[in-house]
Amino acid sequence: MIHVDRVIVVEGKYDRIALSKIIDGVIVETGGFGIFSDHQRLEMIRTLAKEKGLILLTDSDRSGMAIRNYLIGAIGPQYIQNAYIPDCYGKEKRKLHPSSEGKLGVEGMSESTLLSILKFASAPKNTEKEPITNADLYNAGLLGNPESKRMRMKYQQALGLPAHLSPRKFSEILNLLRSREEFLREIEELLR
Repeated sequence: MIHVDRVIVVEGKYDRIALSKIIDGVIVETGGFGIFSDHQRLEMIRTLAKEKGLILLTDSDRSGMAIRNYLIGAIGPQYIQNAYIPDCYGKEKRKLHPSSEGKLGVEGMSESTLLSILKFASAPKNTEKEPITNADLYNAGLLGNPESKRMRMKYQQALGLPAHLSPRKFSEILNLLRSREEFLREIEELLR
């Protein structure tokens, strides 16, 4: 079990239950799409964000990304640390059928995967390293040409990142995960 100082925001109660087994910290549910109309819940999450900071841990499907983007816009990115689960296909044990996209959600991730994601999201970030720029992404073929999306998806999959990331989010996450030197080395190997 790890202690997490920031408030972890998840979509629903089964996500909260799964996390409560492995972390010591505050976990808040959005109620899924209910967050779009529940102004009191949003205000509570906004207050918690300003007091403690948030870790957003939504599913990697379109719905999870829509909820994540709504909260970032409503609260402000300066209070939020994003944590992403990888795209894993299957169905949760409690469900009869897989989700519409066929991906496991937060509740379907192994405890070790969740711990790894949360440890990374909670760790202090090295802001001294040379950033990966849009020019680097362009030169690697990940931005600005007809094959860019396919190449980004291939690299995202290699990194265990969800498919539904905008190029801007991809760039932000990449800068958290890799140094410029690591990125250039990996992308050269990937393009071989």
